[in-house]
Amino acid sequence: MSNETNQQAAIEQKINEMVQQSRILEAYMNETITRQATFTRLIEEARLSSSAIQSITGESEVESLVPVGIGVYIRASLPPVKKLLVNVGAGVTIEKSREDTINYVESRIKEFEIALGQLANQKQQLEMRMEQIQGQVNQMLQQTRTTAKSPPQPYGRNSGQPHSLG
Repeated sequence: MSNETNQQAAIEQKINEMVQQSRILEAYMNETITRQATFTRLIEEARLSSSAIQSITGESEVESLVPVGIGVYIRASLPPVKKLLVNVGAGVTIEKSREDTINYVESRIKEFEIALGQLANQKQQLEMRMEQIQGQVNQMLQQTRTTAKSPPQPYGRNSGQPHSLG
Protein backbone atom coordinates (compact mmCIF):
# COMPACT_ATOMS: atom_id res chain seq x y z
CA MET A 1 0.00 0.00 0.00
CA SER A 2 2.94 2.34 0.75
CA ASN A 3 4.24 1.84 -2.79
CA GLU A 4 0.83 2.82 -4.18
CA THR A 5 0.80 5.95 -1.98
CA ASN A 6 4.30 6.86 -3.19
CA GLN A 7 3.18 6.42 -6.82
CA GLN A 8 0.12 8.57 -6.14
CA ALA A 9 2.31 11.31 -4.59
CA ALA A 10 4.75 11.15 -7.53
CA ILE A 11 1.89 11.50 -10.01
CA GLU A 12 0.44 14.45 -8.08
CA GLN A 13 3.87 16.13 -8.02
CA LYS A 14 4.26 15.59 -11.76
CA ILE A 15 0.77 17.06 -12.34
CA ASN A 16 1.66 20.12 -10.25
CA GLU A 17 4.89 20.59 -12.22
CA MET A 18 3.01 20.36 -15.52
CA VAL A 19 0.36 22.81 -14.34
CA GLN A 20 3.13 25.24 -13.36
CA GLN A 21 4.76 24.78 -16.77
CA SER A 22 1.39 25.41 -18.39
CA ARG A 23 1.02 28.68 -16.45
CA ILE A 24 4.44 29.82 -17.61
CA LEU A 25 3.54 28.99 -21.21
CA GLU A 26 0.24 30.84 -20.80
CA ALA A 27 2.09 33.96 -19.62
CA TYR A 28 4.44 33.67 -22.60
CA MET A 29 1.38 33.22 -24.85
CA ASN A 30 -0.17 36.42 -23.49
CA GLU A 31 3.09 38.28 -24.10
CA THR A 32 3.20 36.92 -27.66
CA ILE A 33 -0.39 38.04 -28.29
CA THR A 34 0.46 41.52 -26.98
CA ARG A 35 3.51 41.69 -29.25
CA GLN A 36 1.38 40.56 -32.21
CA ALA A 37 -1.08 43.38 -31.52
CA THR A 38 1.80 45.86 -31.34
CA PHE A 39 3.22 44.75 -34.68
CA THR A 40 -0.24 44.82 -36.25
CA ARG A 41 -0.64 48.45 -35.11
CA LEU A 42 2.85 49.31 -36.39
CA ILE A 43 2.04 47.80 -39.80
CA GLU A 44 -1.23 49.75 -39.97
CA GLU A 45 0.53 52.98 -38.99
CA ALA A 46 3.31 52.39 -41.51
CA ARG A 47 0.82 51.69 -44.30
CA LEU A 48 -1.06 54.90 -43.48
CA SER A 49 2.24 56.80 -43.49
CA SER A 50 3.22 55.32 -46.84
CA SER A 51 -0.16 56.18 -48.31
CA ALA A 52 -0.01 59.74 -46.99
CA ILE A 53 3.51 60.30 -48.31
CA GLN A 54 2.58 58.91 -51.72
CA SER A 55 -0.48 61.14 -51.96
CA ILE A 56 1.53 64.29 -51.28
CA THR A 57 3.05 65.69 -54.44
CA GLY A 58 6.06 67.93 -54.44
CA GLU A 59 4.58 70.53 -56.78
CA SER A 60 1.92 72.37 -54.80
CA GLU A 61 0.92 73.45 -51.34
CA VAL A 62 -1.24 70.89 -49.51
CA GLU A 63 -3.73 71.41 -46.71
CA SER A 64 -3.36 68.87 -43.94
CA LEU A 65 -4.29 68.10 -40.35
CA VAL A 66 -1.33 68.11 -37.98
CA PRO A 67 -1.69 66.15 -34.73
CA VAL A 68 -0.79 68.06 -31.59
CA GLY A 69 -1.64 65.26 -29.15
CA ILE A 70 -4.49 63.36 -27.49
CA GLY A 71 -6.56 63.37 -30.66
CA VAL A 72 -6.35 67.14 -31.27
CA TYR A 73 -5.41 68.39 -34.76
CA ILE A 74 -4.52 71.72 -36.31
CA ARG A 75 -5.40 72.49 -39.90
CA ALA A 76 -2.20 73.59 -41.67
CA SER A 77 -0.96 74.35 -45.15
CA LEU A 78 2.17 72.46 -46.08
CA PRO A 79 4.57 73.81 -48.67
CA PRO A 80 5.59 71.50 -51.53
CA VAL A 81 7.20 68.43 -49.97
CA LYS A 82 10.57 67.49 -51.39
CA LYS A 83 12.29 66.20 -48.23
CA LEU A 84 10.99 64.49 -45.12
CA LEU A 85 12.53 63.93 -41.71
CA VAL A 86 12.83 60.27 -40.72
CA ASN A 87 13.60 59.06 -37.21
CA VAL A 88 15.97 56.12 -37.69
CA GLY A 89 16.28 55.32 -33.99
CA ALA A 90 18.41 56.26 -31.00
CA GLY A 91 17.17 59.83 -31.28
CA VAL A 92 18.68 60.24 -34.75
CA THR A 93 16.56 61.93 -37.42
CA ILE A 94 17.75 62.26 -40.99
CA GLU A 95 16.42 64.08 -44.00
CA LYS A 96 15.33 61.88 -46.92
CA SER A 97 13.73 62.46 -50.27
CA ARG A 98 10.08 61.52 -50.70
CA GLU A 99 11.00 58.40 -52.70
CA ASP A 100 13.68 57.31 -50.20
CA THR A 101 11.21 57.83 -47.37
CA ILE A 102 8.60 55.69 -49.12
CA ASN A 103 11.22 52.96 -49.66
CA TYR A 104 12.23 53.20 -45.99
CA VAL A 105 8.62 52.87 -44.82
CA GLU A 106 7.96 49.94 -47.17
CA SER A 107 11.07 48.13 -45.91
CA ARG A 108 9.91 48.67 -42.33
CA ILE A 109 6.50 47.21 -43.24
CA LYS A 110 8.25 44.09 -44.59
CA GLU A 111 10.30 43.80 -41.38
CA PHE A 112 7.16 44.12 -39.26
CA GLU A 113 5.35 41.51 -41.37
CA ILE A 114 8.26 39.06 -40.95
CA ALA A 115 8.24 39.63 -37.19
CA LEU A 116 4.47 39.17 -37.12
CA GLY A 117 4.84 35.87 -39.00
CA GLN A 118 7.47 34.68 -36.52
CA LEU A 119 5.19 35.57 -33.62
CA ALA A 120 2.32 33.67 -35.24
CA ASN A 121 4.60 30.63 -35.52
CA GLN A 122 5.64 30.97 -31.86
CA LYS A 123 2.00 31.28 -30.84
CA GLN A 124 1.11 28.11 -32.76
CA GLN A 125 3.96 26.20 -31.10
CA LEU A 126 2.90 27.46 -27.68
CA GLU A 127 -0.71 26.40 -28.34
CA MET A 128 0.42 22.92 -29.37
CA ARG A 129 2.65 22.55 -26.30
CA MET A 130 -0.12 23.78 -23.99
CA GLU A 131 -2.58 21.32 -25.53
CA GLN A 132 -0.02 18.53 -25.13
CA ILE A 133 0.47 19.38 -21.45
CA GLN A 134 -3.29 19.58 -20.91
CA GLY A 135 -3.72 16.17 -22.48
CA GLN A 136 -1.00 14.68 -20.28
CA VAL A 137 -2.47 16.25 -17.14
CA ASN A 138 -5.95 14.95 -18.03
CA GLN A 139 -4.53 11.49 -18.66
CA MET A 140 -2.69 11.50 -15.33
CA LEU A 141 -5.78 12.74 -13.48
CA GLN A 142 -7.85 9.99 -15.09
CA GLN A 143 -5.18 7.49 -14.07
CA THR A 144 -5.24 8.68 -10.45
CA ARG A 145 -9.04 8.54 -10.37
CA THR A 146 -9.03 5.01 -11.77
CA THR A 147 -6.39 3.93 -9.26
CA ALA A 148 -8.24 5.58 -6.36
CA LYS A 149 -11.61 4.06 -7.33
CA SER A 150 -10.47 0.48 -7.76
CA PRO A 151 -10.64 -1.08 -4.29
CA PRO A 152 -8.48 -4.06 -3.42
CA GLN A 153 -9.93 -7.31 -4.71
CA PRO A 154 -11.64 -9.35 -2.01
CA TYR A 155 -10.09 -12.66 -1.20
CA GLY A 156 -11.30 -15.53 -3.37
CA ARG A 157 -13.14 -13.44 -5.96
CA ASN A 158 -11.04 -14.50 -8.95
CA SER A 159 -9.34 -17.47 -7.36
CA GLY A 160 -12.21 -19.88 -7.85
CA GLN A 161 -13.05 -19.84 -4.14
CA PRO A 162 -16.55 -18.97 -3.06
CA HIS A 163 -17.13 -15.42 -1.97
CA SER A 164 -19.85 -14.56 0.45
CA LEU A 165 -21.47 -11.14 0.45
CA GLY A 166 -23.06 -11.30 3.79
